[in-house]
Amino acid sequence: MTTHPTHPVRVVCTGMGAVTNLGADCPSTWDAMVAGKSGISAIRNEAFAPWEGKWDVRIAGSVHELNIEGAFEKREAKRIDRNAQLGLVAAHESVNNSGIDFSKEDTTRCGVVIGSGVGGIGTIEEGVHVLINRGPSRMSPFTVPKLMVNSCAGHVSIKYGLRGPSTAHATACASSGHSIADAMHIIQRGEADVMIAGGCEGAITPVAVSAFSTMKALSTRNDEPEKASRPFDVDRDGFVLAEGAACFLLESEAHAKARGANIHCELVGAGASSDAGHITAPDPQGQGAARSMQGALKHARLNPNDIDYINAHGTSTPLGDAAEVAAVFSVFGDYARKSAGGPLLMSSTKSMHGHCLGASGGVEMVACINAIKHSVVPPTINLDQPDEGFDLDFVPHTARDARVRRVMNNTFGFGGHNVTLILAAYQG
Repeated sequence: MTTHPTHPVRVVCTGMGAVTNLGADCPSTWDAMVAGKSGISAIRNEAFAPWEGKWDVRIAGSVHELNIEGAFEKREAKRIDRNAQLGLVAAHESVNNSGIDFSKEDTTRCGVVIGSGVGGIGTIEEGVHVLINRGPSRMSPFTVPKLMVNSCAGHVSIKYGLRGPSTAHATACASSGHSIADAMHIIQRGEADVMIAGGCEGAITPVAVSAFSTMKALSTRNDEPEKASRPFDVDRDGFVLAEGAACFLLESEAHAKARGANIHCELVGAGASSDAGHITAPDPQGQGAARSMQGALKHARLNPNDIDYINAHGTSTPLGDAAEVAAVFSVFGDYARKSAGGPLLMSSTKSMHGHCLGASGGVEMVACINAIKHSVVPPTINLDQPDEGFDLDFVPHTARDARVRRVMNNTFGFGGHNVTLILAAYQG
């Protein structure tokens, strides 16, 4: 067993926040994951109405409950795209959960990294509609600040007066994973003591759904929405588009201990790579994903058999799931093979909440942290028959009690972007 990893600066998580189709906050999202509930349902967005009856895809993971109290004022809503609204709510919960008081902090040592895959795509669609139907003079002056990918990061830094490093990653589905990794590195380099990090996505819009649909990337299991997202299952037919956000308050261990914070877990490793092969399809053998996992293990100074659980990217696409399984076997070997008695557990919570694009890594980090805290691995629902050669313990259908000390979190995005995080139970 490798000894507990040490870096010059240890980074811990002291606050969590989330808003998803499974729950309005972090605890309710986790409870739904453990219960194996699905958040997928029929799309009820009135923006889709003009093309009634013309949609091949009529399901998504929509957030139906958004409590903005404390996150932003109701009068501000028209100036903030839904993408950033979701992120602000998640960031607000993470700050409250951490117990930090920024009025007592050196805010030049506090920063933000919040990513998004497509940013304010709803605002872009609205702007085009206004331009075509009402003319250029009727365009809202808030259009640009609403559509920016960095909009949420900017709003969060302004809300809390955080004057340290502030940025936003846009690496498709890997955006929040890269954001969290970047925030960890910023703290480790000594550039900040506190970072709010995560991702947000509000892309259940006509353009997004139709564009992904014509790519044949989405599930068309419209009559059974709760069964549509089925990672690793032989009958999977594409991912289910979802919206949501998750943010985390990260601190140096020294800073967290000095203020008496409750520490949820430690971030011990991060790795990243590029497939450099195809703009949307993953490397068939998962070579880029494997390098990402190997990089995270190296950064954490861990061996493969030190990992207890992998929260898979597991989108429910035929190519993506196969590539990830191949990558896991190349890194973990028989330690991952169920038939060989390998103890490694791997599940995809996207089976429940769908694919939140740039927010995915953050939403799935909620599962990772709580798996460590509660010694429970969330399930892969809808996994009736694993595809041929998928010889892993995917924790099908039902959550499982298990000793979880170290977790790997994979997120892979269009463009060939791969990022892996490793979290560990905190040992002071």
